[in-house]
Amino acid sequence: MPDGNPLTDPWSGPYGGLPPFDRASVADFKPALEAAMQRQLEAIDRIAADPAPASFDNTLAAFERAMRDFDRAATVYRVFNRTMSSPEFQAVEREMEPKLAANRDRIVQHEGLFRRIAAVHDARESSGLTPEQQRLAWLRHTDFVRSGARLDAVSKARLAAINQRLATLYTEFSQNVLADEARYRLALDDGTEVLNTRSSVEPFLTYSPRRDLREKAWRTFVNRGDNGDANDNKQVVAEIVALRGERARLLGYRTHAHWRLERSMARTPERATELLQAVWKPAVARVAEEVADMQAIAAAEGAGIAIEPWDYRYYAEKVRKAKYDIDDTEVRPYLQLDRLREAMFWVAGELLGLHFSPASDVPVYHPDVRVWEVKGEGGRHVGLFYFDPYAREGKVSGAWMNAYRGQERLDGEVTPIVSNNSNFLKGTPGEAVLISWNDAHTLFHEFGHALHGLSSKVSYPSLSGTSVDRDYVEFPSQLLEHWLSTPQVLDRFARHVRTDEPMPRELVAKIERAATFNQGFETIEYLSSALVDMRLHLADPSPADIAAFERETLASLGMPPQVCMRHRLPHFGHLFSSDGYSAGYYSYLWADTLTADAFEAFTEAGGPYDREVAARLCNHVLSRGNTIDAQESYRAFRGRDPGIEALMRKRGFAPAR
Repeated sequence: MPDGNPLTDPWSGPYGGLPPFDRASVADFKPALEAAMQRQLEAIDRIAADPAPASFDNTLAAFERAMRDFDRAATVYRVFNRTMSSPEFQAVEREMEPKLAANRDRIVQHEGLFRRIAAVHDARESSGLTPEQQRLAWLRHTDFVRSGARLDAVSKARLAAINQRLATLYTEFSQNVLADEARYRLALDDGTEVLNTRSSVEPFLTYSPRRDLREKAWRTFVNRGDNGDANDNKQVVAEIVALRGERARLLGYRTHAHWRLERSMARTPERATELLQAVWKPAVARVAEEVADMQAIAAAEGAGIAIEPWDYRYYAEKVRKAKYDIDDTEVRPYLQLDRLREAMFWVAGELLGLHFSPASDVPVYHPDVRVWEVKGEGGRHVGLFYFDPYAREGKVSGAWMNAYRGQERLDGEVTPIVSNNSNFLKGTPGEAVLISWNDAHTLFHEFGHALHGLSSKVSYPSLSGTSVDRDYVEFPSQLLEHWLSTPQVLDRFARHVRTDEPMPRELVAKIERAATFNQGFETIEYLSSALVDMRLHLADPSPADIAAFERETLASLGMPPQVCMRHRLPHFGHLFSSDGYSAGYYSYLWADTLTADAFEAFTEAGGPYDREVAARLCNHVLSRGNTIDAQESYRAFRGRDPGIEALMRKRGFAPAR
């Protein structure tokens, strides 16, 4: 029932309704979320009080419908949280996050609702449910049990208190990092600034000949959340980890890591750690080779230095120039952001038959955002794609995909609305924005998530699109990165910003020869973050001194001193802005074992654009959402389970022993 608040009213307009970004204001969020939560709980009370025996339709399908009103308000709220986080919004966020956590617990701990969910679950194989309905019954019951539905009253109360406190801490952590990114910047002699974000700092570290400024920029970046001031996150992290451990024990698990990984492809921390350790040793060996090459160049130049972390990118670029006669300044003029966006759209057309055209009169939350309508074969409307490419104050750094609305067919066809978000530096008006080769990979990566959401063909919203195991969701995104370097993409879309000439064949050949260059560095900065994450969430008791834990863990691993973790704990948003990737940062490597193996399915067939393999990928992976176990999904696509061999070949490492 419309109540006049744009955030809770049903979405209106074309394409099955649109998020009301043009009518949303900060003042709307609190009343909208509170009203939506109240209606949600009233709907759940009605489900629980239904005198009819529990069935899929009157319990699980009804529960799906009960979530819609709240989801509309929460969608716009979460978009502002990551892209438009003004001081006024942050005040609302600090007040509402504990309330939202309490609401989630009220739902999970609703005894009448859980009894009906359990009844449907227990009878799922004998009550004529479809496989998809059986899957939803199992997932919903499993999630409620894992969230404390079976605990006694005292334990439920403590669990709710923990979750509310964690919600407060997650908000504090995120706002502290955002404040450091806005506050600490490096002013240069020419009047420009190096912003305290990855998209600004990494190019500076790669090209600045001023070693003193490189060190200053590097230290500013890696010390976000660790400056001993009001925004310091070390105690926040320590409390989060301790509360997670207590929560896991309340729920009957040894550690937070065991609780988190139970619902994953890996299943256990031990299996995930085994993969990380298998790659660690060859990656460390590669770093030693890379450092030796860099040290030789520094010595030849008479620099008189030992390579430090703030030197790595600068001298790595010199090595790449010396070994492969290529550097990023040679490649960058061919990588125009707008052209690469069109390249992604073209790949989606070739692989999946999707076509993108600009959508006009669609409300957006910022002028930088553009929207495309996505159509399939025969002009069928598939969904909408929003693109928010540029950095700005109040926007979380990095790159990510959002689903504003998931595809479903519960009460008729509902089409998906997805977005990609980046933090490229906006150029001078009228001039093309040029990006690095690594940033181009990230662009394709996030678009892989978007295609996963757009390709969904399921019945129930909770099973839709990217709602899959954390270590499986990165598989489609990492897989799409491979298409950036295909000749078909480079010939059509890697055009010189001044001459419009295609990237020369000899430059393409150089890129191919340098494909595994610097893999030691890239792998170790990632693996160290993943291993520290896992060990932190396996630690019992939880460490009180986060800085010491980070330092001692890296020492025990044999961390090369020339490399820093990709994300240090005081600003590791994957872990501490939500439960998100906590004890799950390993997921990128786990998914990359699938990615490397899956791309070989294309190369073993007719090549990257083989239509038959692409159809299998769509039918068994992209379209299935969470209607099937991830292992079964991959096996149906590939015909077998993956191994680690393709991963080692992809990264140019010796086979694991």
